[in-house]
Amino acid sequence: MSLPQTPRISFVGAGPGAPDLITLRGAERLGAADIVVWASSLVPEAVLSHARPGAVVHDSAGMTLEDVLAVYDANPGSCIVRLHSGDPSLYGAIQEQIDWCVEHQRNFEIVPGVSSLAAAAAALGRELTIPRVSQSVVVSRLATRTAASMPAGERLAAFAATGCTLAVFLSAAQPEALQRELLAEPSAYRSETPAAIVVRASWPDERVITTSLGRLAEDLRASGATTTTLVLVGDALGAPAARSQLYSPAFAHGRRRRSRPGSTAGRPAGRLPRRD
Repeated sequence: MSLPQTPRISFVGAGPGAPDLITLRGAERLGAADIVVWASSLVPEAVLSHARPGAVVHDSAGMTLEDVLAVYDANPGSCIVRLHSGDPSLYGAIQEQIDWCVEHQRNFEIVPGVSSLAAAAAALGRELTIPRVSQSVVVSRLATRTAASMPAGERLAAFAATGCTLAVFLSAAQPEALQRELLAEPSAYRSETPAAIVVRASWPDERVITTSLGRLAEDLRASGATTTTLVLVGDALGAPAARSQLYSPAFAHGRRRRSRPGSTAGRPAGRLPRRD
């Protein structure tokens, strides 16, 4: 992949924390950046190992949006990486920055990242979409200090009524309120519904706490975690796997015919081509 040839602002997803979970493109953009703006409270310093030694680094933990935009404005001839935690499209607060780039005719791109949701599922060793248990994953948060941002009809209670696998971001600081809303009528969850608390997924000090919804508030408060914490709820976290139709011998699709006794379906198709 070629590196940027013209100055641009790259909104790069740093991944969930581990420096080797950033994408190849994200690492390349960091290696080519003149300026890096990153949040020390959300992205481990180890991720900056991908940046070149001479890059100017700004810690956005104490910066406002206006401070960040001032860096962009003062450096129109530089390649800038704005390093966001996880994937920047999820609670990344990038849209106002994109709007600024459009208004000021600045070249920009978005480099996707591995979400902490994926890292949390990996830490749990679970698939989040189990046939006949849950085929939907909803990403949301508790409406607390920023309740004015929550559209009508998107409160956690509304999603809990579906019984889906629910990934709750930005809500660990309110354990009792979170548990109360997840169990409120007409919730499809029960006190025994499996739940998990994943703190700093993929960081060196990652913690995984498996629990139930009835114990969620108690265990979340006992963990002491209030930030960089993802809560997962739903029967998919504890249900035995049902056979997926996708790989069933009786299920045909464009790449595979229905298997018959004695057929070669499913046998190795051959070796990968050599790359000498």
